[in-house]
Amino acid sequence: MEKVLHVQTADWQAIEASAKPVFLDFWAEWCGPCKMLAPTFERLAEKFGEAVTFAKVNVDDLPEVANKFGIRSIPTLVLLQGGNEVERLVGLRSEQELAHVLSRHTNGHGLK
Repeated sequence: MEKVLHVQTADWQAIEASAKPVFLDFWAEWCGPCKMLAPTFERLAEKFGEAVTFAKVNVDDLPEVANKFGIRSIPTLVLLQGGNEVERLVGLRSEQELAHVLSRHTNGHGLK
């Protein structure tokens, strides 16, 4: 099973209803920083995948979802808990910084 869900319109309702925190990566194929962040997002999914659902949202394919979240620049990472936004990180971020955010919201659970 893949650790990172590539969101389609049909997936959105399940994501919003998820009991686990959901870490969304708003990205686009033409975005250089998004491509640079992708391996970090994959590694974090390997480390935290038991406790957090990782999902990528292509802003060109799902503009309605990007608009719902008020995404104005990419990459933007949004952490949801109970369907509510609890963290937003814009631009390139280090793996260490992102891991710290995830640890804080999962109490370190789900680490491999």
